[in-house]
Amino acid sequence: MGRRHFSDRVLSWFDRHGRKDLPWQKEISPYRVWVSEIMLQQTQVATVIGYFERFMSAFPDVEALAAAPLDRVLHLWSGLGYYARARNLHKTAQQVVTAFGGEFPSDVECLAGLPGIGRSTAGAIVAIAFKKPAAILDGNVKRVLARYYAIEGWPGKTEVQVRLWQKAEQNTPVERVADYTQAMMDLGATLCTRSKPRCQECPLLSGCKAAAKKAQTEYPGKKPKKDLPVKSVIMLVLMDSRGRVLLQQRPPNGIWGGLWSFPEFAGIEGIRTYCRQTGLKYPSELQPLPLRRHTFSHFHLDITPMLARVTVSQKNTVMEENPSVWYNLRHPDALGLAAPVSRLLSQVDLLPEG
Repeated sequence: MGRRHFSDRVLSWFDRHGRKDLPWQKEISPYRVWVSEIMLQQTQVATVIGYFERFMSAFPDVEALAAAPLDRVLHLWSGLGYYARARNLHKTAQQVVTAFGGEFPSDVECLAGLPGIGRSTAGAIVAIAFKKPAAILDGNVKRVLARYYAIEGWPGKTEVQVRLWQKAEQNTPVERVADYTQAMMDLGATLCTRSKPRCQECPLLSGCKAAAKKAQTEYPGKKPKKDLPVKSVIMLVLMDSRGRVLLQQRPPNGIWGGLWSFPEFAGIEGIRTYCRQTGLKYPSELQPLPLRRHTFSHFHLDITPMLARVTVSQKNTVMEENPSVWYNLRHPDALGLAAPVSRLLSQVDLLPEG
């Protein structure tokens, strides 16, 4: 099947069955397309819709996002995960305002040079917002192309990715490129799914090599499995007589960068040292809360929360290198919280007062 035949079939299917009422498909602009594409990385459409609408309400344009405090951005991102995406959104907004006068560049190479924008995201912005021919290769499109052409191997391998990009570019049409781009993402999300693909409804069925071999689920190749290491940490949940808990802002980079979390320690002795350095009285009792595990892409984190009730005066200080706040559970501040921290705060809020 040639390029024109491939794209014609995809577009014909899109005209009848494609999604056309998603929030980012209205009032299309480079800014709205960019934010939606970043949110949709590693996240389902149903989850993103609410986040996107709240984000647009708070930051209707790139200037508003650039001027916002990072804390506010992270707060609105809380729960979406992969927080580097939010930090890069903020950085890119500032660069677009300062370096491009608030106007997004319209070519892939220039866009891909901005923080957090890869080749595929840049292609989506150019194709959908500027309606210029540009290929994309997100997870959904990789799956469609890998199955259609029976391209073996894990897409994370360079040689496999090169072949997939070749096919993506080969099939991207010059006309109706915005609709085609959305159609390919829809095709992978609604029909050519990871498990139980609905092949009989697919416009590409007649030419699909994987379907012909009845081997759809063998493509794309799986990522080689490896056991994830396990790390452990104690999270100190300090609660004062007013029902507030102490949170610290994490460093800007790394795991949960820029988010607010509980003070963390490798062992109990670290808590003693921390209390001495901050002027807090060492708690008479540390109450362990249920162990919980949080899994990242490259390791498991076993969290042991330790609850301690303390008396705090207005003059108590905290370590300067870690900005801290006493977080009011009843009237919470708008802070960016890591998902396990948010869940733990909910649990703490239900505990009886000491």
